[in-house]
Amino acid sequence: MKLKPSLDWLFIFVPLAILLRFWPGGISPTALFLCSALGIIPVAGWIGRATEALAARVGEGLGGLLNATFGNAAELIIGGIALSKGLTNVVKASITGSIIGNVLLVLGLSILFGGVKYKEQRFNRTAARTSVVSLSLAAIGLIIPTVFHFAARSSPAGWSPLMEQKLSLAIAVVMFLTYFCMLGFSLRTHKHFYRTAQGHAEEGNDAQWSRRKAVTILLIATAFVALLSEFLVGTIENVRHSIGVTEVFVGVIVVAIVGNAAEHSTAVIMAMKNKMDLSVGIAIGSSLQIALFVAPVLIFLSYVFGRPMDLEFTMPEVFAVVASVYILFQISGDGETNWIEGIQLLSVYVILGILFFYLPEPQHAAH
Repeated sequence: MKLKPSLDWLFIFVPLAILLRFWPGGISPTALFLCSALGIIPVAGWIGRATEALAARVGEGLGGLLNATFGNAAELIIGGIALSKGLTNVVKASITGSIIGNVLLVLGLSILFGGVKYKEQRFNRTAARTSVVSLSLAAIGLIIPTVFHFAARSSPAGWSPLMEQKLSLAIAVVMFLTYFCMLGFSLRTHKHFYRTAQGHAEEGNDAQWSRRKAVTILLIATAFVALLSEFLVGTIENVRHSIGVTEVFVGVIVVAIVGNAAEHSTAVIMAMKNKMDLSVGIAIGSSLQIALFVAPVLIFLSYVFGRPMDLEFTMPEVFAVVASVYILFQISGDGETNWIEGIQLLSVYVILGILFFYLPEPQHAAH
């Protein structure tokens, strides 16, 4: 029997993390952080599989909604737990990190690995463009509170956190509603745009799980993600101080990669099977879900926890999102990719990673 590399190998870290957490005397927080992070990856993958199996059973419309909700369960759970502990900066950084991670890292790796195998790969230009335009809209929504801050600060009335929270809440509602319009567009009125991508998606689901099995796995996996996220978030402070990285770096790079890892691997595998439509769909779709669905939901949750969060990001984060969307717009225009475009996307991601690594903590960390 030939061993195939699989994310499931990382399951070993789940019991390890639990052991480290409850070991009397406590072992290094950094080890717990790493084990929790690696443990979340395969469990999030199982959430994805169970969701897909369930979606295939309940029909397209509801299936799409299920995919949207549970497709980002890991990010939502990590974000929710971080919010409840007051780590607002980490949560905001993980939103931007997920967007740039999907656009630059996931798509970059997919295009590179696919491009090494096939000289040129084509994808559905119309579907990609529609999604990229929606992503641009989402980027605008995320930039406005920062623009507001700078504009209001110079006016006589001045800037107040309360105004900013109200503004962010209003924008979150608009983005949330736009997301459902996008779902209706892709699943109902203009399905034909997305047909090729959907066709490939059906093939992947070879083993049909029963509805009960899918629901059981979904619930168990979600519980484990919640448990491991609790460990992960609980050790962020210690790890930051011991390694000497900022909250923004942890959010933008580490938390974002952990939350999205399962989707990342699917996108790369599909590209290597020359199913570029599906890879592009996963990368752009995932960014869209983060911006239009996860970000607003986290804003609503922050009110539930009594710690209202705003959508004001640091200037480097705003720049990173805008730059990513701009490059994506350039690349998605011609409907074909080759390996050098993958390298270009990855190099931008690495450059931004270096920026966030050296970036000092923002002054308004307390607010």
